Amino acid sequence: MNCWKSVSSTKEFGHNRLFLTSSLVGILTFILLYVPYSIIHEVNYVDESGTIPFIIAICLLPFLHTSMHILPLIMMKKRVIITFSQMKFTGLPINYHVKTHLTKKAAIIVALSPTILITFPGFIMSYYFKEYFVYILLVTCIHIGISFIDFWYIKQMIQAPKTAYIEKGQDGVDILLEVN
Repeated sequence: MNCWKSVSSTKEFGHNRLFLTSSLVGILTFILLYVPYSIIHEVNYVDESGTIPFIIAICLLPFLHTSMHILPLIMMKKRVIITFSQMKFTGLPINYHVKTHLTKKAAIIVALSPTILITFPGFIMSYYFKEYFVYILLVTCIHIGISFIDFWYIKQMIQAPKTAYIEKGQDGVDILLEVN
């Protein structure tokens, strides 16, 4: 295998710029979605009984996000090594590595799985739970901000050749091509 491209979001953007961009994406998403949802629900107040579950959901969101990346790998019967570390300022306390290379399609599915399994149900729950739609929408928009990096990686993977393999490394992903 030859490395076609090494992609690292922290080397490309830097921690501060990445954090700022993700935060702005999450805030902008909330601003754009709050008005339509409040018009649909015809509500102009917030029920404060959802504050504690909201704080718990925000604390669990990084674990849940990473778990949703791992779930499709388990379903594809790939060997996954899960490591726990002390939480850094910008890093997640849980990390995973796959023993084998993933095909381009499998890597895109793994990268999209948190969006499909957390964000879309969050939008649906915001629609159906009128009393707590603000909290659910906030968690969903924060998750969209977290998923910004995943979408950037997906963009890089889509630009790779069809026969490429993807390997998740410590700093990002390596796009590999098979030697003929």
